[in-house]
Amino acid sequence: MERRVVITGMGTVNPLANNVKDFWTRVKNVENGITRITRFDASEHSSQVGGEVKDLHPGDYFDNKEARRMDKFSVYAVVSALQAVEDAGLGEGAVDPERMGVILGNGIGGIETLGNNFKKLFERGPKAVHPLLAPMMIANIASANVAIKLNAQGPCLTNVTACASGTDSIGMAMHWIRRGAMDVMAAGGSEACMTSLGLSSFTVLQAVSTNFNDRPEMASRPFDVDRDGFVVSEGAGVIILEELEHAKKRGAPIYAELVGYGAACDANHLTAPHPEGRGAIQAMRMALADAGLGVEDIDYINAHGTSTPLNDPTETKAIKKLFGEHANKLKISSTKSMVGHLLGAAGGVEAIVTALSLKEQYYPATRNLDNQDPECDLNCLANKGVAAPMRTAISNSFGFGGHDAVLAFKRYE
Repeated sequence: MERRVVITGMGTVNPLANNVKDFWTRVKNVENGITRITRFDASEHSSQVGGEVKDLHPGDYFDNKEARRMDKFSVYAVVSALQAVEDAGLGEGAVDPERMGVILGNGIGGIETLGNNFKKLFERGPKAVHPLLAPMMIANIASANVAIKLNAQGPCLTNVTACASGTDSIGMAMHWIRRGAMDVMAAGGSEACMTSLGLSSFTVLQAVSTNFNDRPEMASRPFDVDRDGFVVSEGAGVIILEELEHAKKRGAPIYAELVGYGAACDANHLTAPHPEGRGAIQAMRMALADAGLGVEDIDYINAHGTSTPLNDPTETKAIKKLFGEHANKLKISSTKSMVGHLLGAAGGVEAIVTALSLKEQYYPATRNLDNQDPECDLNCLANKGVAAPMRTAISNSFGFGGHDAVLAFKRYE
């Protein structure tokens, strides 16, 4: 019999809050985490808004000296993972360290560290480069830092699949437990590209919002006719996945059951989604099949919902094509309307929202949905959440390169 996988712990730092409890409260209150950028001088950028992590003190979680030897994307991952482990009650001896692994995703790695050291190299020469440049910058190092902190001696892996990275990581972690290789996995994503170079990389693509620099709280507006691009954000979301009997034996809290994962590729374009949502449809179909669910079983979709002109109608089209008449019965919302786009960390944060939605029987809203685009004509829960029964949900993540990943969840009873 296939082993069941449940979520027993969660941790996050993101533009709305630096812990899950406050984050969920603010999501339910439909609050805003987007501001004008303060991390650097953005005055020369066409986009000057972002989702910054605020008032985080790593020393509250681990030694400040260690934090100074990490890029921010590692700091965010470690803090979130330590929160998740505490939330799950995974104290010393609660799990065999050889039966616990880590899989995290990110899109860019340590871009702040890399940018700072390029400057040192160009201005002062090779000897000025930080001696820990490589182990601070490389994409796998967040997973490694988390594994070291948790003494997780199982697989320690990293996915770099753009905006699908966190979702792919959670899906892959689920399968390690399902097949009996692991009992516990820490999984999710982390990202910290709130730098001038990071922002520039998206502004030159004309992918980000530029029309709301004087109204940052309105910049992220998925499915709205006035949307003009996504809002670059940072942070992390890490969840603890655990084999059901292992969790029950130790009396662990259970938020939801993770039942399916699907992944596909548009195989179409470097940055644009397939116009018919080909990969998105395939990934959703695979996640449902993996979960043993039909389209009519799904109640809620935490949409990718980026607030870009291309994604939102394409995602709508894909949902309508796969779900048929049932699409009109779905409730859909985008967490990015409140926190912006956390890129490789988005899937981790959105998995937390989806699990809490199931546990608390609450459908979160899409903020700033003031004038819904006729091409995005499904029930996207404009500006107000709904308390109502929810049995199942899926969470969508679609990234540059055509990477599409979807998770399926069930309410745990």
